[in-house]
Amino acid sequence: MNMLNRPIADTESGSVQGVLEDGIAAFRGIPYAASPAGDLRFAAPQPHPKWTELRDASRSGPAVPQSASRLEAVMGRRTPDWDEDGSLTLNIWTPQHADKASEARPRPVLIWFHGGGFSSGSGGWDWYDGRSLADAGDIVVVTANYRIGPLGYMYLPELGVANLGTQDQGAVLDWVARNIAGFGGDPEQVTVGGQSAGAFSSLYLAASPTTGPLVKRVIVQSNPFGLAPQDPDAAAEHARRFVDILGLTGSLDLLGALRAVPAERLLSAYGQLAGELSRPGDVAPPMYPVLGGPGMPAVWEQAVADGGFDGKQILTGTTKNEMTAFFGFDPRISALSDEQARAIVDGQVADGAERYDRIAARSSSHSNSDGNDPSHGAAPRDVLTELVTEIVFRDGTLAIADHQAAAGFDTYVYEFDYTPGDDPAHLGSTHCAELPFFFNTIDAYPDCAMLGRPTTATRELAAKFSHAAAAFVATGRPADDDWRRYESGDSSTVRHLL
Repeated sequence: MNMLNRPIADTESGSVQGVLEDGIAAFRGIPYAASPAGDLRFAAPQPHPKWTELRDASRSGPAVPQSASRLEAVMGRRTPDWDEDGSLTLNIWTPQHADKASEARPRPVLIWFHGGGFSSGSGGWDWYDGRSLADAGDIVVVTANYRIGPLGYMYLPELGVANLGTQDQGAVLDWVARNIAGFGGDPEQVTVGGQSAGAFSSLYLAASPTTGPLVKRVIVQSNPFGLAPQDPDAAAEHARRFVDILGLTGSLDLLGALRAVPAERLLSAYGQLAGELSRPGDVAPPMYPVLGGPGMPAVWEQAVADGGFDGKQILTGTTKNEMTAFFGFDPRISALSDEQARAIVDGQVADGAERYDRIAARSSSHSNSDGNDPSHGAAPRDVLTELVTEIVFRDGTLAIADHQAAAGFDTYVYEFDYTPGDDPAHLGSTHCAELPFFFNTIDAYPDCAMLGRPTTATRELAAKFSHAAAAFVATGRPADDDWRRYESGDSSTVRHLL
């Protein structure tokens, strides 16, 4: 990599010129695959054509087509910046030092995938700017776009359309393996990570026989373990209904017809499908990775049992109040009775009703001990929120940590407990709350409900968490004396961040 104020690096497709920001070289909007538009819409990712001129890499590429996030009220709004053409890009942050010996040593690499329910998000957004994280651990940070919604997860296996977003993510890992040395990264020291849908993806990428050998460590933030890969029959039915909404049922050339539909119309139809399928308490999107499709050969429990994570170091955790992001603004949840709320969880896990009653009793007892009026017991909404947080996020987080730790593999577990001082929506430490802290990008979240008004303590926690995560990428251990290695079944070894 050339040491200039406008640093230059070489890729297999051509040279790129980034920018230098506070000692970190940032290369944004680098194509890792051909544009997924036109005849390549609904096609597996293809190599990007080579270029001969120096390519500007000072700005992120466009997001992939998407509607507004369902968590806007929690995270804040984004100005739409999507364009299907040229959307499969990645971004790289790599430290630059005047010390030539330091530059000669390849750095560990983090490949991080954004969340968004497989329906929204972009690796190029300033929320996920990797500059502070790269500096905190002297590591190389990579973020990337992947196809989402119907463009990434519509399931038409008879036309070769399945898990295209997952295939995009695999292409990112392959690209990094071939090219990251040109940016000072070590392809033998790769951590794959992500949050929510990105964590779901990272887990399967790390266990896959195809991409797993490329991964040394894994960071799993708020992974919806309780959400299994989509059943092929359900995915096929959702695809049929989507095609019907578009008015394309019976098309002689369905793939050609789908490629001709404007992206805005695809998003509108997807929104209609989501509305038809929406049920209180169900957080699954209409389309997401399908079991048995590319990159999803088995459920994560089977992958663990088969040794898919053997030898890999894992950093994993949840926020304390994950489900407030999904339930806090849903009037259907607020209107539930105890009986209705109990029925929702009883359909999710075998002991759902019993667990519901235990939490309700505990919550009422806690209210009584605080001197509050427990005459009506805990609100069904609050009991459901706490229990679904456990079912969808925490149970699986601890299950995989227990397995890995018991097998002797270094495992670190956290619970993010930070609650904003001004929390009128009573979100607590909600889903996505740790993201400004993980990347240390507090100022990228103005007027954000989950963050509130940042204080000195807020910024100190961001610096601490970011440094710990970067150290895990670099060494396999968080740089925090209070962060002990997780011991199976020992809750005292869970690191609470607040």
